[in-house]
Amino acid sequence: MTAFSRFTPLSASLPATVPFVGPEAIERQRGLSVRARIGANESGFGPAPSVLASIAEKSGEIWKYNDPENHALKAALAAHLGLKPENFVIGEGIDDLLGLIVRLVIEPGMPVVTSLGAYPTFNFHVNGFGGRLVTAPYRDDREDLDALLALVKQEDAPLVYFANPDNPMGSWWDKDSIVSFARALPSTTLLILDEAYSETAPEGSIPSADVLIDLPNVIRTRTFSKAYGLAGARVGYGIGTPGTVSAFDKIRNHFGMPRLSTEAALAALADQIYLADVVGRIKAARDRISTIAKANGLNPLPSATNFVAIDCGRDGVYARAIVDGLMEHGVFIRMPGVAPLNRCIRVSAGLPEDLDLFEEALPKVLKALV
Repeated sequence: MTAFSRFTPLSASLPATVPFVGPEAIERQRGLSVRARIGANESGFGPAPSVLASIAEKSGEIWKYNDPENHALKAALAAHLGLKPENFVIGEGIDDLLGLIVRLVIEPGMPVVTSLGAYPTFNFHVNGFGGRLVTAPYRDDREDLDALLALVKQEDAPLVYFANPDNPMGSWWDKDSIVSFARALPSTTLLILDEAYSETAPEGSIPSADVLIDLPNVIRTRTFSKAYGLAGARVGYGIGTPGTVSAFDKIRNHFGMPRLSTEAALAALADQIYLADVVGRIKAARDRISTIAKANGLNPLPSATNFVAIDCGRDGVYARAIVDGLMEHGVFIRMPGVAPLNRCIRVSAGLPEDLDLFEEALPKVLKALV
């Protein structure tokens, strides 16, 4: 197979891959059908009825470009979180914002600090812009704040990534530790504080929106893809100082946000009653996943997210066999990609009927692996 001859050396050196293989690709590759989609940390509970009604009502306006300044959504977020519209940047999901942040900060060869086994899409962007990943292992199945800080200082790193709550392990830190970590960083190091799962986090783990807003070297990223049920709409946002946030205007795709996605996000933000109900259902699903795991001799880890990491007690080969075996039954799940985290599988909170299928299939898969 031939390719264009003048790709950059950097792009030519990168593998043609994606951070996560989607369930659709697995279906195509293996000739299987997904019956329970509980692997991508989406919300099978879906968006609020009010959101669907808003999409239907506004669908006739799809011929219009979205407001390139995203004013309405910024204003709504500001009112919701007690900040100002100029504290927000809007993007096509957190993944888009991560790419923009790396582009703003990193040049080829620059060190970037993250945790070994943390969110692969961030690493994907760092590699794509030629950054040099420097990683700290997890400690007791959660990101090691002390080790991350030490690496930042050792490398004089301009960028560090940290998620609270964490993907893929579902772990979390208390808000005081988060604030101390952020304030201990050099002013020349930008912290990406990924709070994709903030809505499902326990009380006392998420600093209020105004606590770190004075630090120009902190960007907090959040999304409508998880608890709000809008993964397919691709709506994320960053929170920071006006000076830092305005830098995104130099490089972002100003007409990138779909108009109906913005309308969906506005309606979702306005329906906090539905959000509270979904968060309750997510907790119930987490509890059930944990019960199923224990009934099969596996160890579910405590989770502050919309998924549960389950320690399978062996190694990554065994965990991968469980993932593949469940897919044979139409149950799509995932697993961490790096040892020792990859001794686990990861199951997203799902509808009761999804978890029924998981509960039915898991003992069959485990029995076949004995």
